[in-house]
Amino acid sequence: MSAFAGVMEELTRLLPPGADVIDAHTHLGADEDGQSLTRDELLAHLDVVGPGTRACTFPLHDPDRDPAYRVPNDRVLEWARDSGGRIIPYCRLDPADDPLGEAERCLALGARGIKLHPRAQAFAFTRPEMDGIFAIAAGAGVPILVHAGRGMAPMDALADVALRHTEVPLVLAHAAIAGQGMFAERLAEHPAVLYDTSCFSAFDVVELFARVPAERVVFASDVPYGRPASGLFQALRVAALAGLDEDDCRLIAGGTMAAVLERRPLPVPRPPRLESVRPVAGPLLRMGAYLMMAFGAAIGGSWPPDPAKTAPFIAMARCVARDPAPGAAEPAVRRIDAMLEDAEQLIAGPVGDETRAVFGLLQAAIVIAATEPPDA
Repeated sequence: MSAFAGVMEELTRLLPPGADVIDAHTHLGADEDGQSLTRDELLAHLDVVGPGTRACTFPLHDPDRDPAYRVPNDRVLEWARDSGGRIIPYCRLDPADDPLGEAERCLALGARGIKLHPRAQAFAFTRPEMDGIFAIAAGAGVPILVHAGRGMAPMDALADVALRHTEVPLVLAHAAIAGQGMFAERLAEHPAVLYDTSCFSAFDVVELFARVPAERVVFASDVPYGRPASGLFQALRVAALAGLDEDDCRLIAGGTMAAVLERRPLPVPRPPRLESVRPVAGPLLRMGAYLMMAFGAAIGGSWPPDPAKTAPFIAMARCVARDPAPGAAEPAVRRIDAMLEDAEQLIAGPVGDETRAVFGLLQAAIVIAATEPPDA
């Protein structure tokens, strides 16, 4: 697809030379929702970014998780050992099922982080096990990554735990959209809280860069739900909008995550460099809104998402592109329209693996709509 080829070409320009790329949020194994990913599939996705790309990896919501996520954790540890150092294994814990014992077991076997998913495991951060889990992470010097995305009630209790254990690097997944403003305010002085960029909405990631230091933002994809190349394109496009330089972008792409994993001091945070109130180009705002509606239609029902449900909203976005005078936004409008034309052709074709490319095109189009400077 010529339109997506342009995205990859731009990603090559955005990624600084010599950047150490680490995807902070990936999965392996099987999930109850039908998603799955093998070691070789994950490595193939990372190869699209580059042959040296690495990933922090943990189990999906695996049907074999009882007891204590032991079997899926062992699988990830084994796959990591066979990955040539490219898969950095985390253990996933269920606070209701021997979390302290499983954490200690996995860390002794080489796990380098802990994953907690309060939606999937249906727990609150008021549970008494939380302080024990954070204490184990502190003793081992490893980060804890927490789902902080859709489906969550207010997460103030997590902020409480984090402030009791400021020595523990905490990675808030999905741009912390479940409580982005709350976390940004309450954890502003936390020395090691990070925000990963695995998020369907580029508008949320733009706002993240306006709320927290860029030195505390780390690239992530959430593969198999996202893709590393698309996720990195999003993170670096927003970084460009924020006016970040190559050194800043190296940190976002993997430098900050490498410092966490290697137990080195984190880069000194600076105030956010993106304004909280930003001018926008009207046509791009309209196109982005329709495309977010397309994503919502596709993922709001049963899993897996249905690309055909995006068609009416793609058509609405393409109506915007028929504006004969879109102003300074015209190059971006035309570029997005070409991507949507490719998406429509995929939707009209035979159902198969290629239809997943619709979501890659939509995400890239939303990124462009959200990040194109209004005076470009």
